[in-house]
Amino acid sequence: MIEMVIEQRRRDLGGGFEVGRVLPIAKQRMVGPFIFFDHMGPLDLAPGIDQSLDVRAHPHIGLATVTYLFSGEVMHRDSLGYEQAIRPQEVNWMTAGSGITHSERFERARMQGDHLHGIQAWVALPTELEEIAPSFSHRSGSELPKWNEDGVNGQLIAGSAYGLTAGVETYSPLFYAHLDMMPGATAEIPSGHRERAIYIASGAVELDGTRYERGRMLVLGANASSVRALERAAVMVLGGEPVGERFLYWNFVSSSKDRLAQAASDWKAGRMKLPDADDAEFIPLPDEPKPPAPAMS
Repeated sequence: MIEMVIEQRRRDLGGGFEVGRVLPIAKQRMVGPFIFFDHMGPLDLAPGIDQSLDVRAHPHIGLATVTYLFSGEVMHRDSLGYEQAIRPQEVNWMTAGSGITHSERFERARMQGDHLHGIQAWVALPTELEEIAPSFSHRSGSELPKWNEDGVNGQLIAGSAYGLTAGVETYSPLFYAHLDMMPGATAEIPSGHRERAIYIASGAVELDGTRYERGRMLVLGANASSVRALERAAVMVLGGEPVGERFLYWNFVSSSKDRLAQAASDWKAGRMKLPDADDAEFIPLPDEPKPPAPAMS
């Protein structure tokens, strides 16, 4: 029922802001179209935190980012002119396509302190849509499909599952949901997709007779159909259809190594527009980046 267990690895994004990196790893580059999965926090941020913790303006191509918070607030600004605070149980879906830049800043925390906890994922776009025009979509919590059954409070973030369809536009078959599970509750895991996984953001669950705790992603086989909470748990369920080989280079995703090299050159040369409100502050291209790594789904 479980094909692989992936444990998060701690990564410092700068200024002491750490995340738990889950995808990709060498043996599991993707789950369906999901090519990147970071667990942010839980982290207490004191009033007056230094701006070095902010994620300064940086570029993307060939993917969509989806940010989802359990607690806290992050201010998003992008090169299309959008400025949007994201709060718990809301969704920011940013389609990079041919190229976009954005920043993520902890402005509320700087003013009054905050408790940050959430997930950021990247979804690789289908080959024929990798160069689609960039766009941004925000959905408030009231706009997301919800259900409550037998100790499970569910919220569909993107795609289709549990007989529901989320409003954000996606570009390939996928599902992504948050399950808030009470102790002893059992939840269905959506079927009908070639690749699926669950991620335990908090608490502990049981699957196939084994206990799994927070910080682990379980890549599922075809027969996995349900998960049971051993204590209150926040569980992300995700999956979809593979989109084919992808190369990942810094913040860029593409089916073409040449396209990645062009994106890196464009960023280094200042040819990608920055968010207007960011005062030309940005993350430079790494001095010695690693070669593009293939990501197979």
